[in-house]
Order: sequence, then structure tokens, then C-alpha cells
Amino acid sequence: MKRLSFKLCIFVLFLFLSKLNSHESHFGRTETSYWDESKAYNGYTLFGTAGKTYLIDMEGHIINSWKIGTNPRLTPGGTIYDAAGGDPSKSTTWLELDWNGNTVWTYTEKRLGYAPHHDFQKIYNTKLGDSTFIYIANKSLTLQQCLEAGCDSTNSKNYSTAQMDVIVEVDMKGNVIWEWSFFDHVVQDLYPSKKNYGIVKDNIGKIDLNIKGNPVKSDWLHCNSFDYNEELDLIVINSVHGEFYVIDHGNTFIKNDPTTSISLAASSKGDFLYRFGDPAKYDQGDPPSVLDNWEKGTNGHKQLGGSHNIQWIAPGLPGAGNLMVFNNGQNLLELTLQSYVMEINPYLNSSGTNTGKFVNPPSAGYNSVNSPDKDLMKEKKNFSKQVVWSYSSKNNTTFFSTIGSSAQRLPNGNTLVCSDNSGHFFEVYPKDTSIVWEYINPVTRGGIKKIITDNYPMYNSCFRVYRYTSNYPGLVGKKLTAGSTITGKSPDYIKPSDLLTSVEEENNDDYFFIKENNSMNYPNPFTPSTTIKFKIVNSENVKISIYSFEGNFIKELANQRFEAGMYELIWDGTDFNEHFLNSGTYFYTIESETKKETKSMIYFK
Repeated sequence: MKRLSFKLCIFVLFLFLSKLNSHESHFGRTETSYWDESKAYNGYTLFGTAGKTYLIDMEGHIINSWKIGTNPRLTPGGTIYDAAGGDPSKSTTWLELDWNGNTVWTYTEKRLGYAPHHDFQKIYNTKLGDSTFIYIANKSLTLQQCLEAGCDSTNSKNYSTAQMDVIVEVDMKGNVIWEWSFFDHVVQDLYPSKKNYGIVKDNIGKIDLNIKGNPVKSDWLHCNSFDYNEELDLIVINSVHGEFYVIDHGNTFIKNDPTTSISLAASSKGDFLYRFGDPAKYDQGDPPSVLDNWEKGTNGHKQLGGSHNIQWIAPGLPGAGNLMVFNNGQNLLELTLQSYVMEINPYLNSSGTNTGKFVNPPSAGYNSVNSPDKDLMKEKKNFSKQVVWSYSSKNNTTFFSTIGSSAQRLPNGNTLVCSDNSGHFFEVYPKDTSIVWEYINPVTRGGIKKIITDNYPMYNSCFRVYRYTSNYPGLVGKKLTAGSTITGKSPDYIKPSDLLTSVEEENNDDYFFIKENNSMNYPNPFTPSTTIKFKIVNSENVKISIYSFEGNFIKELANQRFEAGMYELIWDGTDFNEHFLNSGTYFYTIESETKKETKSMIYFK
């Protein structure tokens, strides 16, 4: 291949990078920045931002828009419903709009002491045989209620404004037909004379009123998301403090009897069926802590920090029945913060067997996980064995959101992710966690922008995104004509062919690793073996190592000096003892004296 001149290389590189949205750059283009049509799940993306909702195609053309935009959802009937307050964290009124923006339903919470916030959902109540509306609200508590329940009296200054989350269900006429409250499912170990006295670790179906360092106060649990499982008639609700809880709706709901329903929800039948995220909160795990070298810290057994958007993966989708959550990665004492999407199978025991019933996560146990790369600067951590899939970017500065955000499993196995802080939407391919579609929200506090410059977080925020296809019932029969993009500019995005013809491949002086079929090893996925192909430009020492998905060292394929030339190494799926490994995702690193690269590969036994 003919060598390019240095000046020409720089010019081509500038043109290429000018199309990218580099999250470490001060200037980046908005709207669709990358699209791999062969791997992405083609459809229409719905999101609300700055008081307006957009439905866009993969290239960013507007299909429809509505003059409301907080946390919108598209219904099978072709309407959208959303909170009317303009802020995902608070609103007392919800609206349902038709395709043309006309209001077809509204509900307002008017009861004194109830402060709705964050999440809401229209469901089909199987026992009622009709649609209902469910939402989260903070319910005010009095000082006397807190003290009588066993809240630590030394923190009484907090209790005059105390609140605890409730889940409220109303019929479509606005009548309350069911309500569940955290305050009815509490335990405390300070005052033996009180009814709810007990050993915290033996009462995992209840929440400790006196969690160390977090006394009951205003917006105590800050629950930000929930989901309803129609098949199981269960609800899962997430607290930003790093736990989510599964509760029983079906066995606490009585048709046409709100009084009995609310009473059953307050009884032991309403205790948690399962909880995940921070077992130290019920004395069955270690909390995050600073290490002896106080410049470092450990997560303990805490899995979630600042989490959002808890949900069940819906029937018919890959991973159906598992729980998925956006783990913002806050409050975990990691040296370098990073967000994650995590998929959890709550039925797995310590041997990885699906028991068909909820298993307490500490009983399932943990894997000790090393970081896949030393430059991520992360300590070894405990990773729950119930986590069956997770995503995080290779570069920890590329994907991190302190607040909000969402993830959605798509029918082809991809996962659509929204990073709230930076209005960053992207789609993850499951086999190698590569990105197959990416979009940057152009709607900012300063108006609609073609270029995003350095700004504070939430400048172009978006709470959640959803993907729908043209055969979704709510879109069937609708006019799905592509209009202009939000900015009005023509779509100009990177395609896979652009990545395969980058300057790196054309400059022999800089070229180090050979890529075939967009992978350094081939085949990938593979069985029984795969070939790792690489090129050395100058004589140097090269080390090639295999690691598990959890970051544990598996095998060293090479550690020697190579002369300039082309080389191939074969890995047959065995560890350093020549034992065959289980099927799964593995990583390998190729490291020379001047360069290092890490790639993933999938092995089928």
C-alpha cells in the first residue's frame, strides 16, 4: 500500500475526526454520529427534552413531535403520556396526548401530603380487567409517626420534614384503588418495646429505619423508577441509594375493594420478595470503605450507586424475565467513576442454577473481578454472580452520567442506552459490546445546537429514550414521513466503512495490529479455535494475554521479542493448565513496549 505523506495523513485524520463526537473533545457535532445499518435495530427513537417530545428515525429526521417533554411513553393506541411539570423529578399532573397533540386524558394528585415524582406507568391490571395508572410519590410523615415507628430519637431534627415513598394506583377515572408504602415495611433494632423491633439481617423483607449515615428525612429513599410485570403481577421499585425491591401486587390487590387492598399491601404480604444492590443495608454484606491507603477505596459488596430505570426485560426479548438497571456508578468509592448497564437474574444460586424462585443475592455469592485494563485505575471488586450481563465503555470518560438515564433491551439483542448528563444515546451490540448507533441530543439550555461545546452537565440532558418499530401497534397506520432533522442540517454520520479506511490503516509507520472482519482475531465468535493476527513494524517485545469477562488472568500466549513482520497465534479456548473453559466472553491484550490494545471475543464450547 502506498505511503501517505505526513501532511496528507494529518489532513485526512482531521476530516475523519471532525465527524466524530469525541467525549473528551471541547467541540462535538450533534444528532446522529454513527450508524451501522447491518447491526443496529432499525426503528424510531422517542425522547423528551426541554418540554418537547421527538420521534426520530435512525438518521435523526423528525417523524412527529409533541409540546410536552419530560419522560414520555408511546402507547399501543398511538398516544403519548407524560408528566406535565416539565421536570422528571416532580409533577402532580399527567397528560395523555393523541398523535396530533390533543389531550385525551389527564390526572392530578390533589391529596395533601403526597408529592409525586420521577416515574409513572399505565398498566393493564389483570385482576381488575382494565387499564390503570401507577406512580411514585413521597408521602409526608410527622415527627410523632417517626418516633413511634422506632426512628433514632437522636436524629429527630430530620423528622419534621420526613417523607417516605409510596406507590399509588388509580383507575382511569382517578380513583385510588391500591397503595403500597415503604413506611409499612420497616424494621428497627433500637427499641425492643416497639412492634417492628427485630434483627435487621433476619428481616430482609423490610427496610432498616436507622440505616447508618442515612436517617429518615425529606425524600429519604428518593425512588426514581419502577416497573410492573403483568405476567407475574409484581412491581419492582428502585432507590437512588443503590437498591431495588420486588413487591407483590397481585396478592395484595382485591378487585373493587380499595380499603382491603391497601390494608393487604401494608401487611406482611407486602414485604419485599427480593432486593438487590447493597446488602450492607440489611447487615449481610460489607459497605464501601476507604482502604488503609486512604487514596483508594473498595465497593465492598455494594453493586449499585445512583441507579435508575429498573425494569423487567419483557417477554419475547433476549434475557426475558431478567431485571435490567442503569447503574450510574455514583457513591461506589471507585477511583475513576464510570456508569454501567447491568442485567440480573434474581433466581440464580451460588452454582449458577436457575432455581425458579428469588434467591437472596448474598446467598448467590460474588466473583472477585479485576479491571480489564490497568489504566482504568480501578480496584478489584465483588461482582454478584446474579449479574449475567453488563456494559461499560472501555474508556471510563466516554460513558458516565451522574443522574437519570435509561437502558432498553431490543428484539435483536441490542441494548439502547441513554446517558442523561450529556444527552448521549447509543445502541450496544451484544456479541462484542460494540456501538452500532449513536446520537447526541441537539436541544440544549441555550437552544438547538449543531455543535456542542464544553458545558456543565445536563446542558442537553434527556431523562430516557425508547425505540419503537414501524409495526409497533401505536405506529401502525400513522404517517411516518421523515421531515427535517432537529437542527435542520442534513444527516452526516460515520458508517462502518469509514472506520475500516481510517488513516491508521494507511500509514505503515503507525500501523501495528491487523484487523480482519473488523476484529483482530478471526473467527469471532469462534469454536474450536481463533487466530490472532498482528503485524510488527519494528523489532520489539510483545506480550499477548487472555482474560475472563470478570478480568481474571487466564493464559499467556506469548511474551517475547518479535522481529518486524506478520504473525499469527492460535488460542483454543484453554487456560494455562490446558483445561477447556466454559462458553462466554473473553478479552485478550496485545502489548508491546510502545502500544497496547484490548479486544473481546466470544467462545462457544
